Amino acid sequence: MKNWLCVVQREHVLRGVELGIVQTNHGVRSGIQRMSPGDGLVYYSPKTAYPDGDPLRELTAIGRVAEGDPWQSETGLWRRAVDYAPSTPTPIAPLLEVLELTRGNSNWGFIMRRGQLEMTQHDFDVIAREMGAATLER
Repeated sequence: MKNWLCVVQREHVLRGVELGIVQTNHGVRSGIQRMSPGDGLVYYSPKTAYPDGDPLRELTAIGRVAEGDPWQSETGLWRRAVDYAPSTPTPIAPLLEVLELTRGNSNWGFIMRRGQLEMTQHDFDVIAREMGAATLER
């Protein structure tokens, strides 16, 4: 099992949670295909909307990739089903020195520009606790 941090503005995260899907990197297939059922998924939202949204810098949703294969939507975008956990959006700033992904990296925002990053189990568990979704911890 792997854990993924996906960087997506909040407006799209909320839509994905509503639909029970994940769609990353503008709907390209490659990122979705790297995910497997049971993988952990966390969204980080730098802004409320793109391109003109307000700065946000929050972890906005968390869950696990559901059973099933990726599929291409009618709009041509690739998706996977996700079982999202009830959670509370959480600012990332207090966690920057706790998360292995960002600890000691003053340029952590640059790392996030990749859009989809694999994260450690430690980081996933810390985020799950902070977001009130401790049932997702392993």
